Amino acid sequence: MVAAAALVDPAGRVLLSRRPDHAHQGGLWEFPGGKLEPGEPVEAGLARELAEELGVTPTLMRRLIRVRHRYPDREVLLDVWRVDAWRGEPEGREGQAIEWVAPGDLPERALPAADLPVALAVRLPPACLITPEPEPGPALSRFLESLVRSLEAGVRLVQLRVRSLAPAPLRALAREALAVCRERGAWMLVNGDPELAEAVGADGVYLPARALAALRERPLGPGRWVGASCHDERELDRAQALGVDFVVLSPVRETASHPGARPLGWERFGSLAGQANRPVYALGGLTPADLPLAWSHGAQGIAAIRSLWRDHRWSQP
Repeated sequence: MVAAAALVDPAGRVLLSRRPDHAHQGGLWEFPGGKLEPGEPVEAGLARELAEELGVTPTLMRRLIRVRHRYPDREVLLDVWRVDAWRGEPEGREGQAIEWVAPGDLPERALPAADLPVALAVRLPPACLITPEPEPGPALSRFLESLVRSLEAGVRLVQLRVRSLAPAPLRALAREALAVCRERGAWMLVNGDPELAEAVGADGVYLPARALAALRERPLGPGRWVGASCHDERELDRAQALGVDFVVLSPVRETASHPGARPLGWERFGSLAGQANRPVYALGGLTPADLPLAWSHGAQGIAAIRSLWRDHRWSQP
C-alpha cells in the first residue's frame, strides 16, 4: 500500500512532486508519499514519508480517497489523505521538483493514472446540494432566492433536480439557476438530461441509476462533470465502466423521502466507497454535522436536500 498526501495551502493550491525519470511512471507529477513499511499505520507512514520527502510534519489531516489501480506491470493501492496544516516549509529533500498547483489546473498536468481520481477529489467540494422540487408559477422566484441563500451559506456543487416542469420552463429555470451558481463560483449539474445540460451550458450531468444502466458510453464531452447515483456493487461497477467522475451512494440512513429503502449503514457504505475508485458522496438523512463521520468512512462528503436547502449557514468542520 502507498500512502499519499494532498497538501492544500491557505490559498487552496495543492502540492505536486515530480517522479524521478528512472522510477515507475517516471517524469510524471504526483501527490507526494510512499510505500508503507510492514505493519506500519497509515497516518504514521504518511508522516514519515512527508518528513523524508518534504521536511514537513502534518498537524491537520483526514482521509480523502482510496484508489486501486492496475498498471500493465503492477497493481497499486493508494490511501490518500488531505493535509491542511503542517510544520515546516515543503522542499524537495530528495532532489525532486515540487510545485504548488491550483486545483483547476490539475487536469492539465501529466499525472499517473492512479492519481487521476485524487485530482478529482481535490477539486470537488465537501457537500452536494440536491434541489427540492420547485413549485410552479410565481413560486419559482422563491426557488431561486433559496438557491442563492444556499450558495451564500457555502454550497459549491448543485444538482438541479426538477421533474414537474415542461421542457420550456425547465430550460428557462436551468439557465437562471446556472447564472446564479456561476456568479457565486459554484458548479451546477442537471439531473438526468445530458441534452439539457448541453443546451444551457451546465457544468455537467447527474445520472440516476436507471439512466446509468441504460447508457453505453459516458455522456457530454471533456471538461464537464458526470456524476451518478449508486446503491450497490453492480451500479458502482457500471459507474466505473462509464468513467463517471463521482458517485452518490445511498441511502446511508433511513429517510422520509424513501421510507422503504433499506439503509446501508456506515460500515457498508465505507466498504462500497473503498471499491469505487472515485470520489463518493454519502446520501440519506445527513447534515453538515455528519461530515467528519462521512470522511472517516471514505466519503468525499455529503449530498443532501433539506439540510443544505435551509437558510442557516454551515461551515466545513
